[in-house]
Amino acid sequence: MQKLGLIQSLQQKLSPQQIQFIKLLQIPTAELETRIEEELETNPALEEGADEEEAESVQTDDENDNVTESDKNDDVSLEDYLQDDYSGYKMQGDGVNPDEEDKEIPIPSTKNLMDQLRDQLGLIGLDERQSVIGEQLIGSIESDGYIRRELEAIVNDLAFSRNIETTVGEVEEILLKVQEFDPPGIGARTLQECLILQLKRKEETNEDTGIALKILEDCFEDLSRKHFDKIVRKLSISEEELREAITLITKLNPKPGNSGTEGNKAQYLMPDFILNNDNGKLDLTLNSRNAPELRISRSYADMLRAYDKNKTKDKHLKDTVSFLKQKLDSALWFINAIRQRQMTLLNTMSAIVDYQYEFFISGDESKLRPMILKDIAGKINMDISTVSRVANSKSIQTEFGIFPLKYFFSEGISTDSGEDVSSREVKQSLKEFIGGEDKKKPLSDDKLEKLLKKKGYNIARRTVAKYREQLNIPVARLRKEV
Repeated sequence: MQKLGLIQSLQQKLSPQQIQFIKLLQIPTAELETRIEEELETNPALEEGADEEEAESVQTDDENDNVTESDKNDDVSLEDYLQDDYSGYKMQGDGVNPDEEDKEIPIPSTKNLMDQLRDQLGLIGLDERQSVIGEQLIGSIESDGYIRRELEAIVNDLAFSRNIETTVGEVEEILLKVQEFDPPGIGARTLQECLILQLKRKEETNEDTGIALKILEDCFEDLSRKHFDKIVRKLSISEEELREAITLITKLNPKPGNSGTEGNKAQYLMPDFILNNDNGKLDLTLNSRNAPELRISRSYADMLRAYDKNKTKDKHLKDTVSFLKQKLDSALWFINAIRQRQMTLLNTMSAIVDYQYEFFISGDESKLRPMILKDIAGKINMDISTVSRVANSKSIQTEFGIFPLKYFFSEGISTDSGEDVSSREVKQSLKEFIGGEDKKKPLSDDKLEKLLKKKGYNIARRTVAKYREQLNIPVARLRKEV
């Protein structure tokens, strides 16, 4: 028998405006401009430009539509605007970041790797059947330039998708022709084959090239394991000859597919903050694109007043007034959301600058203090998630270069003196030890642990291994040189 019951529960839900503000807060400067352009296109009540009188005529005398850095100390809150639910306010995702340079600098059209290979395929005089097999092979080449699909599988693909009966031998014969294409090493099935193809394509062949080929063909496993003494004995060569051959091999490209023109377009990093050092006084400002000048449209405000004063209250007029009010409310909310975003960014970055003052003065990585999100959240009385959104995808320009905000957050390592130091300081010491090691006898993680402990850092061997991996430094065996 079914029973009816009443359950009371407390739930917390974000309003559409709160969700939009969160999205505005976490996007970087480069995407903010796109987001503002979208709002300007869809909301005619919102305009670019600074006009205090227009803004005051819609809201109150103490509000400005021009969002500048001076607003950092103003008492601005979104609370009034987050309480109302404007059903007409759109819920949309963040815009795609347009490349403004495309509008100013002509970018030559380029072909991707597949197009280049197909063009070369058409120049080697294959018949129709061979061309189809060649196109199937080219289509099987991955982004790094390798064919990892088994030739038997490609034979089956040709039978089912192209209705061509062939053999592994015939496919391999066409593959050898594809491997002669540019870039050198393309179409290889293994790293060993890729390097050999590149060496054979070298215009200058000498004794070093011959030794390098023998190493790749006969001693590749020993080379990968850096068993140099075994290679010297097998090939009866000197250490100097081995050194020259390995130098030649290390100059080869292990990923020939990445050497094409595709994806070579220059990328520009736009900092969100700019920090200037004026004789020890740090001056923090927002990038000017973070402080756009927006205002309420005077014409829309005047229209709303005119319709409001109209004594005739028919349904059509009510719908018009409702539409105007919705657009004006949305525009007003957006202006204040941008202002609130600016204040939150400045408050958070100011706390980070204060916390890491010694680093911003000297640029010395060892001056970085251990800092986590909770430390900054406590200083500015905000939630940790808010600080995380600010730190994500944001960067600051200093006299020492441009740094992502995440760079300043690190865990702490205790020292013999009982103090905590940033893990970045430990990593810097780790890089120095590895950089100064004897490459014939590289330092193991155990030896690195002992050296760091002698320097006063209480660190475990597994932590040394973790930091070494984070620095993209291989294990001692793979750092060994002749």
